[in-house]
Amino acid sequence: MKLTFDNKVAVVTGAGRGIGRSIAESLAAEGVHVVCVSRNEGSCGAAADAIKANGGKASALAVDVSDGAMVADACESLLKEHGNVDILVNNAGITRDTLMLRMSDEDWNEVVSTNLSSCFYWSKGLLRPMTKKRWGRVINISSVVGIMGNPGQVNYSAAKAGIFGLTKSMAREVASRGITVNAVAPGFISTDMTAELSEEITEAAKKLVPLKRFGQPEEIASMVTYLASGEAGYITGQTFTVDGGMAM
Repeated sequence: MKLTFDNKVAVVTGAGRGIGRSIAESLAAEGVHVVCVSRNEGSCGAAADAIKANGGKASALAVDVSDGAMVADACESLLKEHGNVDILVNNAGITRDTLMLRMSDEDWNEVVSTNLSSCFYWSKGLLRPMTKKRWGRVINISSVVGIMGNPGQVNYSAAKAGIFGLTKSMAREVASRGITVNAVAPGFISTDMTAELSEEITEAAKKLVPLKRFGQPEEIASMVTYLASGEAGYITGQTFTVDGGMAM
């Protein structure tokens, strides 16, 4: 099936590496102009350059997604430049793992601000033109640990679980305007983050996955790309786990 993307513009946060970069590349391969956002100017710039080198359309924007004022300014600039952003993928995320009794307020606040509050900031900044156009796609990247929990990740798990409620409520608010809002919850995915795990932890993690392997970033990107397409117009308020059966 050929997916439909007609002169669309997308913003992908956390696009400098891993899942975010794969999502950006997948959307660009469909002809979408992708704005690659990350905190690091070098990483989002490299992602945009790679897309353009492959014949795609992309630009880079360095933004601290945990800073509401900075995101608001970025959204205003993007709308002036492009007129409208059709697709928003809230993917940016960080971890600050430790047991709750050892967790600092800073560790909690940084993770919640980056992983959850950023979804609110970007959506608030870009939704209004979508409502006027009566077309839009918002895809929030959560995590399977938002469903199952994980020791040492109360901040990350809480933020990712919060995305589910945000997604459902936002979907109800904007559905009448032709905008869909969905969440994707990856399981263990082979990225720079999971590459830092020891072999022992990696093997233990694979035992939790019925398919007995980590997923690839491209497998998350495929789901996101479908949800961003014209063909996914009757799907909203849903969470799709892409986790090898881990949370079934």
